[in-house]
Amino acid sequence: MQCRLIIAKFLLMSVFLSGGSRMMADTKDEGVKTRDQIPLQYKWNLEEIYSNKINWEKDFSKIEKEMIPALTAFKGKLTNAETVLKCFRLSDDASRLMEKVFVYIHLKADENQTDNDVLEMSSRSETLSTKLGTASAFIRPEILAQEESVIQSYMKDSAFEDYRHSLDALLKVKAHTLSRPEEELLALSSDVAGVPSDAYNKLRLADMTYPKIKDDKGKDVQLSPAVYQMILENKDRAFRKRAFEGMYRSYDKSKNTFAALLNGEVKKDAFYSQARKYSSSLEAALSGGFIPRKVYDNLIESVNSNLQVLHQYVTLRKKILKLDKVHLYDMYLPLVDSVDFKINYEDAKKMILEGLKPLGEAYLKDVRKGFEGRWIDVYETKNKNTGGYNWGSYDTHPYILMNYNDTVDSMLTLAHEMGHAMNSYYSDKAQKYPNAGYSIFTAEVASTANENLMLKYLIEHAKNDQEKLFFLNQVAENIRGTIFTQVMYSEFEKAIHERVERGEALSAKSLGEMWKDLMTRYYGPDFVSDELAPLWWSRVPHFYMNFYVYKYATSLAASYDLVKQMSGGKSPELARKKYLEFLAAGGSDYPVAVLKKAGVDMESPEPVNTILAEFASLLTEMEKILRKMGKM
Repeated sequence: MQCRLIIAKFLLMSVFLSGGSRMMADTKDEGVKTRDQIPLQYKWNLEEIYSNKINWEKDFSKIEKEMIPALTAFKGKLTNAETVLKCFRLSDDASRLMEKVFVYIHLKADENQTDNDVLEMSSRSETLSTKLGTASAFIRPEILAQEESVIQSYMKDSAFEDYRHSLDALLKVKAHTLSRPEEELLALSSDVAGVPSDAYNKLRLADMTYPKIKDDKGKDVQLSPAVYQMILENKDRAFRKRAFEGMYRSYDKSKNTFAALLNGEVKKDAFYSQARKYSSSLEAALSGGFIPRKVYDNLIESVNSNLQVLHQYVTLRKKILKLDKVHLYDMYLPLVDSVDFKINYEDAKKMILEGLKPLGEAYLKDVRKGFEGRWIDVYETKNKNTGGYNWGSYDTHPYILMNYNDTVDSMLTLAHEMGHAMNSYYSDKAQKYPNAGYSIFTAEVASTANENLMLKYLIEHAKNDQEKLFFLNQVAENIRGTIFTQVMYSEFEKAIHERVERGEALSAKSLGEMWKDLMTRYYGPDFVSDELAPLWWSRVPHFYMNFYVYKYATSLAASYDLVKQMSGGKSPELARKKYLEFLAAGGSDYPVAVLKKAGVDMESPEPVNTILAEFASLLTEMEKILRKMGKM
């Protein structure tokens, strides 16, 4: 019906905290191997997609010279069921081939980011993808311009079976779709609408200057965002404080500009929601993913009802670190010393197959297929892209990019990305193309479920109390950062949008006051807000993503609930069966409904309450071990 969204891996890596990819630390090793020094079994096999560039060029040319003109010829002619169906099928065929062309050349480029020929082909594929998107842009408005009864008649026609859900989704937004001239006017405004976000990123990433500070040994250190993150884990508190003050004073100098940009971003959201006749910016944002308002409200309400457990965590941090009060620069220092836990790649694969046993033998068989079938590009090589991600198209198996470095984090990254891979693999096998693409709302469930299972396995098989404590703390930090922090962000987003919708402006002062109130309420009586700490809001790029961050929390809560059901629930076999059906559901139903069939009702507070109860249990277990070790 229209091009299925091609989510580029750079978007996945920037949007999902763990997501679409779970980021690994980059290894800037001067002795990095070249690609030809890596054994074949540790490199993905892109020749399965195209054996040579000539075949890639043939498909590129077919899209450009045959499919796009044929698709454009349907414009203004979607007046009967037969023509509409032909258009839908052609659009799918073109989109499906475009995915294959696009994904192959981008994966190829990531093998060597200095290969100019491949980079040029990659750029051409992006241009072609845009052309195809433009060529098919008429389909949605032409369908929506038809009477509701006409669209319903298509849905009742068995020939439209593959498009029934897509048509139903269109009907749900019909009331918020404007006339063609109005839609064209809104489309023209899109470049202007992106200015606050673009300006924010330019200011934050290009124009900000940071001071030099003294490190814990008295040497000068040039502060930068990456250096700052590392310093926050340094045991020298005075050093952490200097870094905090240096970073936040830099933001303080531009706080009024940051406030004006965020005010502009929120006003943009309010404008589009009003133009499309939504009751609020939040309702408009949620409607894009067909997420009921109750999901968002329950998330905030559940976390607020359980803030005492976060207060308990802050108190635990205060006791272990022997602090008078906990400051913002004390919140990221590891509570537990890291353990010497090296895992080579072959051992990591074995460990993953053990840890994922609750998912059943059929799942493990397919994971082995990925391990043995050269789905994975394992090791860092010269000029290879950094980080880790999963990607693929409907007509390929998934591909996973890694930069494996024998650490626990690398092993967890591999498990995480294999979760995404299995989700795509099962969805593409079970669903026809129009229904294979799953929602971003559910995308992180499969990956974090794998990660949760692996951490559970590591805790159960810890060799000593120190190792167990390390992994318990890692799980606790995952929940704190993904549930509490992201919900605090979500509550702030809701508040600033409501403020603008009431006709009030956002200033550096009002934003700081709102943030301070939230921060002190979330972190409790043992936390103190320094004078600069309320500027935290200015450092969060996600506030320019239109109510996105709540999805981190809902995904993690859903995956915890599902893992609990499969690991120790009343009917683990039934829970596993439902979970595998969830992985294969793709976009065949609305995301909340897909999760509900799997056994998690995100419209109820239960999944969030479950993970917060888990957080409390983790703290209790950590305190018990710390007392045993004489550290409390």
